[in-house]
Parts: sequence; C-alpha cells; structure tokens
Amino acid sequence: MTQLVIGVLALQGDVPEHARAVTEAGATAIAVRRPAELERVDGLIIPGGESTTLWKLAVAFDLFDPIAKRLKDGMPAFGSCAGMIMLADRISDGIEGQQTFGGIDMTVRRNAFGRQVDSFESEVNLATHPGNPVHAVFIRAPWVEEAAGAVTVLGTDGHTGRIVAVRQGQLLATAFHPELTPDRRIHELFLRIVKEKEAR
Repeated sequence: MTQLVIGVLALQGDVPEHARAVTEAGATAIAVRRPAELERVDGLIIPGGESTTLWKLAVAFDLFDPIAKRLKDGMPAFGSCAGMIMLADRISDGIEGQQTFGGIDMTVRRNAFGRQVDSFESEVNLATHPGNPVHAVFIRAPWVEEAAGAVTVLGTDGHTGRIVAVRQGQLLATAFHPELTPDRRIHELFLRIVKEKEAR
C-alpha cells in the first residue's frame, strides 16, 4: 500500500509541528496553500491559530469552498484548537458572519478557557486509550458546549470536565495541541481514520 499523504493547511498556526508529527506517525506530510495541493491529499489537518483569520485566509486563497466540498464528499480531517472551531457546525461567541467548514454536529465556544495568558497544560483521558491520559497543551482553547448524538466524545479536560476531543465519522477534533508534545497517539488515531476511509 502506498504511503498516505496528509495535508496540513498552511495558512496559519503550527504547520511544521503538525507535519513533523504526521511524519513520525508514519505518513507523508505536505503543506496545503492551493486547491491543487488539496487535491493530492488523503486527509487534511487544520491547525490552530485564530479561527476568524483562518476563515478569511481560506477565502482569500480560494481554499474555503474546495475544502468544504471535499469534507462534504468524505475527506477525513483533523482540527486542533482553531481547527476544531473550523470543523464545528455551530460557533458560540463567533464574530458577525463567521463561517466554518463544518462537518461535526457540535457547538464550540471560541477562547472558552480564556486569553493567551490563561493557557495551561492538563491531563486528558481519552476513550481510545483508557487509563493512559494524554498530556495536553491548551492555548486560548475552545471547548465543546454541545455535541449531538452523531458525535462521539473522546476526551474531557481533567480539571473542568469540559469536552475537548470528539469524533464524528471521518472527522476528528481536539481543543488542545497534540503537535506540541512528543505523544503521537492523536496523529496515529487520525491516520487510522484515514486508512479506514481508504479501505472502504
């Protein structure tokens, strides 16, 4: 089987860190800034940053509609932090007219844990790895206020109990930044999701 090609949306955020994590998890990573690059990938990572800026840059780079279409057509995607917001069907505390790619039937609150100075680290228990929590880095992080029945809750923050990791079908999202730690379990999970899609 040929190696999976995972795109990292390279408009803002931890692009090199996600690319390194993908490589260490066993796939090929490419930066996606143009529709032609998007067409080459088996799955897409939407990194952190600022969700309103990601939205505006995706429109400016003619990527918003192509990404939304590929997601609707079943392309696997993983969003971390602002990427989680971009995969949400609904935003709480968004700016006027703010749009997302959507795909996960959830409501996400922007900057829910506070501003940059309120960034913190915590242990997150994952349903996929019971008894072996992930050390998670939260930076101006969102949280999931409401997840519909089609959404599987994968993890909650150990301090607040808030939902911080979810999956719906081929879409995965975390409020934290797994690319900023050496633990590759989240990226490995995403690669498994991509492989499941490819095997169908």
